[in-house]
Amino acid sequence: MHHGVLKLSKMLKSTDYREIVRFDLARTLGGRGRYWTTCYLVDRTMIDTGCAFTSKELDSALREVPIERIINTHTHEDHIGANGILQNRIKDLEILAHPLALPVLSDPCFTQPLHPYRRLFWGWPTSSNARSLDDMELIETEQFSFRAIYTPGHSPDHICLHEQNRGWLFSGDLFVGGYDRALRAGYDIWKIIDSLKRVVRLPLTRLFPGSARVREQPVQEIMSKIDYLEDLGNRVQELHGKGWSKSQIARHLLGKTMWVEIVTLGHFSRYNLIRSFLRQNEDSRR
Repeated sequence: MHHGVLKLSKMLKSTDYREIVRFDLARTLGGRGRYWTTCYLVDRTMIDTGCAFTSKELDSALREVPIERIINTHTHEDHIGANGILQNRIKDLEILAHPLALPVLSDPCFTQPLHPYRRLFWGWPTSSNARSLDDMELIETEQFSFRAIYTPGHSPDHICLHEQNRGWLFSGDLFVGGYDRALRAGYDIWKIIDSLKRVVRLPLTRLFPGSARVREQPVQEIMSKIDYLEDLGNRVQELHGKGWSKSQIARHLLGKTMWVEIVTLGHFSRYNLIRSFLRQNEDSRR
C-alpha cells in the first residue's frame, strides 16, 4: 500500500491512499489538535466534511478540486461542519444523506443542540440543502459505485458506504476501532451490534473509519468487536439479573472513571453504555 502525508497544519493533515485522500481535522487547543475527526475525498466526492472549526481550512485545501457531491454518514457536528461553506462556494454541489438527516442539515443549530464539550471541540455547523438516500441505493461516480447502507445505532440517521468492486467500507462512526468502555447518551448499543453484523457480511478489503486508523483486516476486526460487545452485554444482563445496580456494573466491568466522562460532564460515560445494554430488557417490560 502506498500512502504518505501530503500536508500538515495546525488543524488539517491529508494522507494519500492512491484513489482516496483522507483528511484528519481538529480544533487546536493548547497547541495540539483535540478530538480529531476524519473525512475522505474520492473521485470528486467528499465523504463527510469534518467540523465547523476546520471548515475554512478544508475549503481552502479543496479549492483546486472539482467537487461534485458530499455524502454524509450522519449528522453529528464533527461530520457536517464544512457542508455549508462548500455548498455556498460550489455551484450545484449535491449533498446526500439518510432521510432523517435532512431536517438536521437544513438547520443544525435548531435541531441539534450541542453540549458544551461539543461546542468547544467541533462548533456549530451552518445549514445546507440535501437529498435523501434510500437504503441500498447506488451512488455512481466516474470510477466507483458506492452502496448506501443504513446502519443505525450511533445515530438514527447513520449510513455506511460500500464500494463493492474494491471492498472498501466507509464506516463513519459505526466502527472506529477499539473496545468501547463508554457510550454517549442517545446511542443504541444493540442497534450498533446489529449494524456491525450487517456490514461484516459484505465483501470487505479495507475499512475507512470516521476517525482512527484505516483497517486492513476489516472483517476480523469487526467480528472481534461484535464478539466483545455481545459478551459484555451478556455479562451486564447477568449481573443486573443478580440485583446489581448500573453504577456497580459499570465499575466492576469497565473500571474507574474515564477522562472522557469528566470532559463531557457524564454525557459520554460507562454508565450510559451499561444503561443502553439494559434498555432492551426495560423496554420489553413496558
